[in-house]
Amino acid sequence: MYLKHIPTAVQRVYPHYLWRMPTNERQLYLTFDDGPHPEVTPWVLAQLRAHQARATFFLLGEQVRQYPGLAHAIIDEGHTIGNHSQSHLHAYQTGHKRFLRDVLEGRQTIAEYTGIKTRLFRPPYGRLTPFQAHRLRKRFRIVMMDVIPGDFDPERSGEACFRSVKKYAVPGSIILLHDSPKAWDRLFPSLPRILSHFGEAGFAFHAIPRHRSGF
Repeated sequence: MYLKHIPTAVQRVYPHYLWRMPTNERQLYLTFDDGPHPEVTPWVLAQLRAHQARATFFLLGEQVRQYPGLAHAIIDEGHTIGNHSQSHLHAYQTGHKRFLRDVLEGRQTIAEYTGIKTRLFRPPYGRLTPFQAHRLRKRFRIVMMDVIPGDFDPERSGEACFRSVKKYAVPGSIILLHDSPKAWDRLFPSLPRILSHFGEAGFAFHAIPRHRSGF
């Protein structure tokens, strides 16, 4: 089970996380986790390009090492990159030292292959223990999300994912999507509709700024 929308009350319990961007303008923030993947990322980039949209990609170090050209393509098209760890460990199921080491290794790998030492970090599965969060806040801006369409969920449809975004997205919303094969069956039908629907409604899609001063 997972929430499709993170209530404001929950967001207030964890004020050090970035749940939404602080704006009342008609702006939305698409984010893509778990890439880059050659089967999906180029298609995502093409969709964003067609709609003049910018997004934020939270990359896995092991994927960047395998597909550095795709990481550079993301950057070259004007999108922001963040760290999603090296190998996607679950914070609750991994010892603190190992988990923190994997996060730092992810940032180092991304920097090695892209030249960008990003301060943005999204934890795998959106989970952190209080100790891990405390340690990581010293090095990163921890980015969560307020809209979870569920494209990773094989029991959902692309239509359901689109409806979730349509229902819950508000100005400043950070929307969780995945540029990975596991999400493809939901992402393929839903992403073009999200971009078209909100574009026609006067929304612009922005990337999360890489630097703290942008928040």
